[in-house]
Amino acid sequence: MSKRSIAALKVLLHLLCLAPFAYLLHLYRSGALALDPDPVNYITHFTGNWTLYLLLATLAITPLRRLSTRIGFIVRFRRMIGLYAFFYATLHLATYIFLFSGYDVITALAGIRADHPGEIVTQWKLIWPSIADDLLKRRFIQVGLFAWVILFALAVTSPAFIMRAMGGKNWRRLHSLIYVAAIAGVIHYWWLVKTGVRTPWKDTAVLAVLLMARVAYTAAKRRRKPAPARTDAVISGR
Repeated sequence: MSKRSIAALKVLLHLLCLAPFAYLLHLYRSGALALDPDPVNYITHFTGNWTLYLLLATLAITPLRRLSTRIGFIVRFRRMIGLYAFFYATLHLATYIFLFSGYDVITALAGIRADHPGEIVTQWKLIWPSIADDLLKRRFIQVGLFAWVILFALAVTSPAFIMRAMGGKNWRRLHSLIYVAAIAGVIHYWWLVKTGVRTPWKDTAVLAVLLMARVAYTAAKRRRKPAPARTDAVISGR
């Protein structure tokens, strides 16, 4: 595929990945979001769902490109989709901090305008006790934050110059943690919903298929790998 076609596809992919965010902004600006019985809960699930969708899409690229050399070019989009997964994961976390936990953004901004930037820290200190309490008591927040930390590490090490600095082997080892992040994200989803709700089963099923594909490929690769040649011992004559 030509460079021009790749560039056009990247533009289209950017638009597709930003579409959910644009839709959320539209709901907010139109007032439709305010009509929802629980706007914060809606934003929480919306951003969380799109984090998982894009994370699973990132994981699906490698097994898909192995099906045919004709679609090998899709690997060029893996980094972009992964970064958008981190973007929505950060929005998901920000929803918890700034909306659910009650961080007073308006007061913080007013403090900045009044040349009191310390107001940002002051507002954080006000909500930190409740956040710390949630971290200790709610396991879905613990595993969700764990997944976000992994995605953060992958995002900051995604540039090519960092990969060269780390070395390819170490970089690949770190970025294989995306599977751990996906598993933690699905667990976070199951622990978040109420008992008896089976909504996360679709994401779980897709992740299970992708994990099995990874295991099957690794096993097949090991079987195809030739055994190391045996060196016969040299026996000296009598």
